[in-house]
Amino acid sequence: MAGTLKVKLQEEIVLNNQVIESSNTRTITSIGEISKRILTITTNESTIATFSGAVASAGHYNDSAVRYIRFTNLDSTNHITLTFRNQDNDEVAIKLDAKNSFMLYSDNDAGMVGVLNATQDADAASDTNLGSLTNIQADAGASTCDLEMFIAST
Repeated sequence: MAGTLKVKLQEEIVLNNQVIESSNTRTITSIGEISKRILTITTNESTIATFSGAVASAGHYNDSAVRYIRFTNLDSTNHITLTFRNQDNDEVAIKLDAKNSFMLYSDNDAGMVGVLNATQDADAASDTNLGSLTNIQADAGASTCDLEMFIAST
């Protein structure tokens, strides 16, 4: 039976004795599959998830069904580099420092289809050039780290 995933972002700080708060909740309906894993990431880059139109299996996700991805670096010292690749082999690398999280939301209707382009030419990175996510790779900066990966699919 499908459920509704709620992702809540909340910030609060006290500056000059004034409380400043912000909260936003994203609700994603029809989630029928959750994958939550703790991965050991070494200093050698390795593929941690693949995506295509095929049926989901261990470590592989149906790209049109994925609606939300979150990574949390559980290490207290070292960073992890996450590399996202599309079907054109365009890559985007993100440094995920110790104790930080990174979230990737999908297209509301198409999942991870047509969501990623990478180019040095900002004019070329238009909506018409967006490709489908095909894989995510990870490597640790200085030494082995634990990474939490959470993927929600319809």
